[in-house]
Amino acid sequence: MRTALLQSSGRPGSVVGNLKVLDEAAGRAAAAGAGLLIAPELFLTGYAIGADVHRLAEPADGDSADEIAEIAGRHGLAVVYGYPERASDLVFNSTQLISADGTRLANYRKTHLFGCFEQEWFTPGDEPVVQAELDGLRVGLMICYDVEFPENVRAHALAGTDLLVVPTAQMHPFQFVAESVVPVRAFENQLYVAYVNRVGTEGEFEFVGLSTLAGPDGGARTRAGRTEELVLGDVDPVFLAASREANPYLKDRRPGLYGALGRHPRTT
Repeated sequence: MRTALLQSSGRPGSVVGNLKVLDEAAGRAAAAGAGLLIAPELFLTGYAIGADVHRLAEPADGDSADEIAEIAGRHGLAVVYGYPERASDLVFNSTQLISADGTRLANYRKTHLFGCFEQEWFTPGDEPVVQAELDGLRVGLMICYDVEFPENVRAHALAGTDLLVVPTAQMHPFQFVAESVVPVRAFENQLYVAYVNRVGTEGEFEFVGLSTLAGPDGGARTRAGRTEELVLGDVDPVFLAASREANPYLKDRRPGLYGALGRHPRTT
């Protein structure tokens, strides 16, 4: 499945503007043969917008979800996008997958909130593995900081995720995550990881770009630079199956030895 990574910060604070950016990108991605378009973390509203996060938050089935379903259907490709999700009195940092026929397939709430900014404005989710079937692939959802916890990605691997989609807002000076950690996660868990970042300066944050689609061999199928870009790479299920056969990490695990992973580290 050809996968398009939209590296952009869109128009922070403008839902209407960001829907237009997404629509234009969907047209270009579809013309290039993509079956999936992925936008970054909180793409619908912008990331560093303070209290406006709560003002602009929408339910998972809100008006913007309907508009994105229309965009997906009109261009004939699935879309993943980040947005602030309102559920009752709570707001989550969420990402949603909508199929090419406009069906809402999966919605994920970020489980590991990064820094004071996110912890002030969002409630953490409590469901670590969210998946959906898409064009013969099992697609899993995660957001930014979540991928830096190896247990999180391993849980997806054990649940059979083929393509782990990670909308992100990766900022300076943590670019080594995109450059090194993400390809390692793909290799050690034998899956594809699509890591799709914001770019440029937003408030106090400098987003570093470097979006990548990493394969199960640890190599980058595509990698963006430090500017707004739409890059494409292929997720190949045949190569994935062969790589899993040749690299038996999951078969060679010894879960009985890993009980300590669930405990907090000693503080003395």
